Amino acid sequence: MANALHYVIIGNGMAGNQAASVLRERDPEGRITIISAGSLLFYNRYDLPNIFRGCESWVELLVNPPEYYENNRINVRRKSVVIDVNTQQHLICLMHRETVGYDRLIIATGGESFIPEYLKDVRNLMHFFSRYRSAGEMRDALPPGGRVIMLGGDMIGLDLARSLIDMGYQVTVVPDERTFWPHNTATEDRPKYYAALGKMGIEIGHDSEIENIDKGTNGTGARRVVYVDGKELYGDVVMPFYGLMPNVDFMSSSGVSMERGILVDAQLKSSVDDVWVAGDVCQIWSPEFNDYRFYYGYKNVRLMGEIAARNITGDAIDFETAQDEQLEIDEHGHLYSPYWER
Repeated sequence: MANALHYVIIGNGMAGNQAASVLRERDPEGRITIISAGSLLFYNRYDLPNIFRGCESWVELLVNPPEYYENNRINVRRKSVVIDVNTQQHLICLMHRETVGYDRLIIATGGESFIPEYLKDVRNLMHFFSRYRSAGEMRDALPPGGRVIMLGGDMIGLDLARSLIDMGYQVTVVPDERTFWPHNTATEDRPKYYAALGKMGIEIGHDSEIENIDKGTNGTGARRVVYVDGKELYGDVVMPFYGLMPNVDFMSSSGVSMERGILVDAQLKSSVDDVWVAGDVCQIWSPEFNDYRFYYGYKNVRLMGEIAARNITGDAIDFETAQDEQLEIDEHGHLYSPYWER
């Protein structure tokens, strides 16, 4: 195994772990390292609402048991924050001043919740749901039957909202231009989609700009949302769902071509040698649109991980979306999004 290639994957989500699985199938002798900023092994974030259904440990959410990684010789470097990638020397620089060499690299760092600039000063008054710990903190702050104020209301948030409604909680969505993201919805179509949410039990809040978020008073709820026109909305938890911002800051000096995400060709290859990209972090060249596009959804993210791994080991497969992007209203009058499919 002296000449075995070292494959490094930055990112411990769906795309990164799918890539690792395919890499092991295609190269039984290769070294595989997953670098993760978090402390936990890969769990399915789509299952996080189960913490309201009696799930008491992150272990219950694991996609693979711990022995899977040992049996498949996949080294998971947890609590390792990447701050730079030197693509000329094939070195990954970690925050604790260690470097990790690679022969071939897959970037699969995903995205974080986008927060509008005017809300960043009140970030500490909002709850998030993208990780096990933050989801647990949100659950603990929400009393039985309590109200969640959901700002924006992208499809990730609305997926959570329908679960919360089913479990007896109240949800009010404060709409804005990013509501229904990543679906593109015409202004004239929005009222019918709002009505569909209403039939699902999700309330639509005042459609106006937010001026401030602060703590509520006794008997009104733990949080108060104040609109610029003076109206107020009270709830127990405020959550932002304005879409995702790709995690690409650590690549700023790598020489890799970027816009909002990392630019790749149809085979998920970046602009530099030996670097591929997968998941919510990459913008893929689309001949159909004659531009670079993001492709979202569980199916697409998983497929990108597979294609990146296959191409990094010798194939030449173009990415073609596996996801329908059409927002719909079902036979019950409820909103339905293909992005909710697992």
